[in-house]
Amino acid sequence: MRTQVAIIGAGPSGLLLGQLLHKAGIANIIIERQSADYVLGRIRAGILEQITVDLLKEAGVGARVAAEGTVHHSIELVYRNTRHPIDVTGLTGGKVVTAYGQTEVTKDLMDARAAAGLTTLYSAADVSIHDFDGSSPVVRFRQDGELKELACDFIAGCDGFHGVCRASVPEGAITEYEKVYPFGWLGVLADVPPVSTHAIVYANSERGFGLCSMRSLTRSRYYVQCPIEDKVEQWSDDRFWDELRRRLDPEMAERMVTGPSIEKSIAPLRSFVAEPMRFGRLFLAGDAAHIVPPTGAKGLNLAASDVKYLSNALVEYYHERTSAGIDDYSRKALARVWRAERFSWWLTSLMHRFPDTQGFGQKVQEAELEYLVNSEAASRSLAENYVGLPLDFAQIR
Repeated sequence: MRTQVAIIGAGPSGLLLGQLLHKAGIANIIIERQSADYVLGRIRAGILEQITVDLLKEAGVGARVAAEGTVHHSIELVYRNTRHPIDVTGLTGGKVVTAYGQTEVTKDLMDARAAAGLTTLYSAADVSIHDFDGSSPVVRFRQDGELKELACDFIAGCDGFHGVCRASVPEGAITEYEKVYPFGWLGVLADVPPVSTHAIVYANSERGFGLCSMRSLTRSRYYVQCPIEDKVEQWSDDRFWDELRRRLDPEMAERMVTGPSIEKSIAPLRSFVAEPMRFGRLFLAGDAAHIVPPTGAKGLNLAASDVKYLSNALVEYYHERTSAGIDDYSRKALARVWRAERFSWWLTSLMHRFPDTQGFGQKVQEAELEYLVNSEAASRSLAENYVGLPLDFAQIR
């Protein structure tokens, strides 16, 4: 087999890259180690920046997010048992975020790829990449017990944090930066109406962090900070709902609708960046190159901006015969990655209880929150980062 761009990983970043390249007439094949059902069943983020929504439209898959996504114009911060709205739209000149689950994004992209008759090779075992430091990269894998080989011009590593692409980079060619947080998030997905349909709710309390988000008007995604050592089995639905209520303001806690969970998991929190994001003819994108704490809702959106930079660069290469875009891909992508890392770290540090938070740390958090909600300049900074900084950061005025 041969193609122009081999994409490793059929998550949202790989599928979106494949769709954008197809629209530009660039041949691509996606190789995925899991089954299609497994990929579609992963529960992930659900808040899309406007840049991401616009990119889905550009890829020809924006109809359903436009029809079914829920637009948010504000966020709400809870501390000292009081809720404070931040007018995100008003502070950013009309920008919004959209609640639309990653599972739905994946489904839209899968459907579009199938309709176009494009090749996605699922359940590929023993995937390995070779010769990406030269001019003729190769991907090898097993499918149905048969060893196969895919020759290509470029390899796009969209295979996540534990994927083969970053792991294949020679030792010493990559620098990794990491911060591991001393707690996790217990997340619950439930078919109940969200406690807030117009805003994401972030709660700072003496009991720890809480977050109220949504996937639709009938499906909610809620989280509480928990010890990293906790197991899901320790958390009954009743215990979870009781704990979340105790972290919210009284009015919101009273009107929260509860119900049986349909998914429950504990996720550790980390910040991670690998530099650079290009190695010869191998490019990393999305979680293969960086992880952010979910506090800032940046993971999927960062993957989308990586894909935007990379797709533009590859289109330039094939259509304009210039390598300027691919040469500059890593620098451009990392500039936005580190700004999102900073925001996610800051918001995580502000809203969670750390081992040293009690006393001085808690008072400093509350003082910063007080400043944040009463200063237009501070609120605008939060809002600008929340809706997503421009792809060209210099565009901010």
